[in-house]
Order: sequence, then C-alpha cells, then structure tokens
Amino acid sequence: MRFVFSQLRLTQAMRLALGGLGLACATAALAGPAAPAGTAATAAAKAPVSTTASALASAQPLKSVHFSDYLQAVEAHSLELKAQQTTITAAEAEIGIAGLRPDPELSMEWERERVRTGEPRPTTFTPTLSWEVETGGKRNARIRAAKSQARVTQAEVDGFRNTLFNDAATAFTEACRTRDVLARKEQTLKALSEVVRANEVRRKAGDVGGVELLQSRVERDQFAADVTSARAEAQAAMLALSVPLSRRMAEVLGAGQGDVALSCEFTPFAQGNDLQALLPEAMRARDDIRIAEATLANARDKADLAQAERWVNPTVSVGVGRTPGHAGGVGSDGEPYDAAMRSRMLKVGVSVPLPFSRLNKGTLVQAEAEVTQAILELDQARHKTEAEVRAAQFRFLAAHENVQRYRNGMLADAQKVLEGIRLSYRHGAASLLELLAAQHSADEAYQDYLQAQADLATATVELQLSVGLRPAL
Repeated sequence: MRFVFSQLRLTQAMRLALGGLGLACATAALAGPAAPAGTAATAAAKAPVSTTASALASAQPLKSVHFSDYLQAVEAHSLELKAQQTTITAAEAEIGIAGLRPDPELSMEWERERVRTGEPRPTTFTPTLSWEVETGGKRNARIRAAKSQARVTQAEVDGFRNTLFNDAATAFTEACRTRDVLARKEQTLKALSEVVRANEVRRKAGDVGGVELLQSRVERDQFAADVTSARAEAQAAMLALSVPLSRRMAEVLGAGQGDVALSCEFTPFAQGNDLQALLPEAMRARDDIRIAEATLANARDKADLAQAERWVNPTVSVGVGRTPGHAGGVGSDGEPYDAAMRSRMLKVGVSVPLPFSRLNKGTLVQAEAEVTQAILELDQARHKTEAEVRAAQFRFLAAHENVQRYRNGMLADAQKVLEGIRLSYRHGAASLLELLAAQHSADEAYQDYLQAQADLATATVELQLSVGLRPAL
C-alpha cells in the first residue's frame, strides 16, 4: 500500500509538472486554476504577434518602419521610376525642338564662260541667302502638340508610379503576414516541444504509453519542418521589399547597419464606405482617365497641326551677283575688244511650291480618326473606372467584414475550444490527438485571420489607387 501511495503521489506530481506547458501560448497554466476561456480568447485575438527578429535580436536596436516610410523610400530610390521620369525630360525637350524655325540656307554660285574667244572671260560670283517662311501657324501648332504630348507622358509616369506603389504595398503586407505566421508557428512549436518533454517525464512515471510519446515527437518534428518553411517564406518576403527600393532595405531605412522591423498596424480607410464620394474623385484623378484625357487633347492638337501643315511655305531668297570689269585690248585673233565695267546685281526671289499633294487628304483623315479613337477610349475609361471602383469597394467591404468576424467571434471561439481541450488533456479526459486537432484548428483560424488582414490591406490600397489617391495604410 505504501508503494501504491508513493506512485500516486509521483503521478500527481507529474501531472502538476504539466502546469508549465504552453500548448499554444507560452503563458497557459495547465496545473493551476484555468483562466476564463473568453478572457484568454479575447487576449489572443487582440495581442500582437511577436516578430521572428525579436528571437534573433542583435546588439543594435531595430528601427520600426511604417508603410508610409517605406512608400516614401520607394518613390525616392526606385530605379524603375527614375528611368520612367527621364521620358518626361525628353518630352519637355521636345517642346523646345518644336519651337525651332527653319534654318536659313546660304548658297554660293560661281560662273565663267568655257568658250575661248581670245577675249577676257569674266568670272561671276553670286552668294544667295534663302529662308523658308512658315505659314498657317505651323510653329504654334507644333508647340501645342509637343506640350500636350508632355502631359501625356507625365500622366503615364504617374500611372507607372501608382503601379509601383501597388506592388510595394503588396510586398509590405505579405512581409507582415509571413512574419506573423512564422511567429505563430514558432509559438506552436514551442508548445509541442513542451508537450514532448512533459510526456517524457510522464512516460518514466508510467502515466502515458510509449506510443503517445512517439506520436508527440513525430508531430513536433513534422511541425518543425513547417516552421523552417515559414521562416524561409518570411525571409524571402523581407528580401522582396528591397526590389522596389532597388537596394537593400536596411541601407535605406535601417538605423546604421542594423536591420529594420516592420510596423504592421494598419489604419482603417474611413472613406471606403462612401461610394458617392469615391466615384467623382475617381473620375477626376484616376490614372486611366487622366491618361485618356491627355491623349484626347494631344490628338486634337495633332489634328490642328495636320491642318496647318497643308499650308505651303514660300521661300524668300536674296543674292548679290558680282562680275569684275576689264580694260579694252586686242584678242588672240588680232581683233580689238572693248573695255567692260565692273558690275553688281541684286537678286530677290520668292519660290512657292505647287500644292498638288494637298489634293490628298489622307493626313487629315488619319488625324481625325485618332481624335475619334481617343474620344472612344476616354468614354471606355470612364465606364471601366466606375466598374472597377465599385468592384474594389465590394472587395474592400468584404475583406473588412471578414476581419471583423475573426476579431469579434471566430478567434475567441477557437481559443475557447483549445483551452477546454487543454484542461481535459491535463485531467486525462482528452487524448493527444484531440489536443493536436484543437491546436491545429486554433492555428489555422489565426493564420486565416492574418490572411484576412493582408487581404484587407491589399483591398484598401486597390480602392485608394482606383480613385486616384496615394496609398495609405
């Protein structure tokens, strides 16, 4: 009887040792009085997940990087954006080129008789300056067309910038999601390791069998492989943040040589529910519409230029002919010849091309077709904008509703189930499989919550860009 009593005390001690286990949270107490399930579930739903970098913290402090800081750095350092901005410089230079007038032309003529008559052969030298005179307002039409083309280029660069912002926002939200998923899996792995250690002690005490111990080890080792994959995904997501920056993120946003820590607390988009305010803003500031409007203005300017080009350009020329004189004398044939005086002659001329080619109006037809095409594209852009803004708002509202559903009930319910299975497992009323299933369900719910948060951030940026706003999270 004394032996049995000692064994019972030892078994009870082993079970009390399980009180230090953290199966999903390191602070869960299995041996002591169980905390209210609702309180624990609410805390788990609201508590921020610690970053992986905190576990591997270096001596240098990490700099917290908000989304606005990252977006500003992308705009300042992106090589792709700088390459696109050079097209604006080229378009602005085209305005100066369009204002150039035709260059004057200088021609030199030298004349001398080739027939030898025995008399002096005077040489005539005639310099002539000619200049083409533009008519029909061609120069002003070219300048207007060049300026409108520069506005088209500016609108296209703005559109590229917003596309870059969208890619940067996607990379940022993905980095936040993978970081929090990794932190959650590391907590679960730590809890599974505690279960294995507790089962090893309970196996020595004869409280559990060898199969249950082996199964707990297998589950831990399998989950360790998931943690390794999650760590690789988190590291890859952090590296992806450097792509829009065109350099390492720590070099741009880091404190000294230290790494950075992302601040993933996103602010809700307050205007996302007001469709009546979003649509007019989109019609005014959306990239597609601004590009279409600029393209239409440029097409009309090109049509005016085509009309001005139909005017012919006369060429005005001014020249001076000079022939030296000579004294009288006797030629090689013995015949006398008279003296000749030196002569100068002013030449003024106007040449006008005959506009037979203007009978063909193909250039005008092409220009008018471009205007018609631009009008149709602008109308299509407006219809497309309205549809895309409505669709973006639908996705935003759905993502917001999903996040609220997780925060208000789903995470709390999953945590309550997990706490109940923990308590049952502590008293031997639940098996290891039931505990693992509850843990898996709670982890899956939390990871789905993180995905819902990322979807909400992506939908927010998409809605903001669809109405021409700068992304803000």
